Amino acid sequence: VQLVESGGDSVQAGGSLRLSCAASGYFQGIYCMGWFRQAPGKEREWVAGIYTGDNQAYYADSAAGRFYISQTNAGRTTSMTMRMLAPEDTAIYYCAASDPGAYCDRSGSYAYWGQGTQVTVS
Repeated sequence: VQLVESGGDSVQAGGSLRLSCAASGYFQGIYCMGWFRQAPGKEREWVAGIYTGDNQAYYADSAAGRFYISQTNAGRTTSMTMRMLAPEDTAIYYCAASDPGAYCDRSGSYAYWGQGTQVTVS
């Protein structure tokens, strides 16, 4: 599984961004797609996840109500729309995918990672 993120940018506080993730390779079964982020000097944290079987979405408290995750084509395209961005949202954002049978709201479920895309909010 190969994951490539796009859409990172520099925005002003209160603005919006839409991140995308293109997945390729061999997919077996139904699985989760997710987004993580890592801010400077901090550990990587789970932000949102979606189950490709029924589009059930899950969000970290920091993202709920502001971020929206979606997917199409069995996870081959995953997006996350981020609204009301704040400086504390500044981070590298990573797309991630799980193997079948995973729990989409658990950070440990994700086994495949993209290279990340930078989001800077000032």
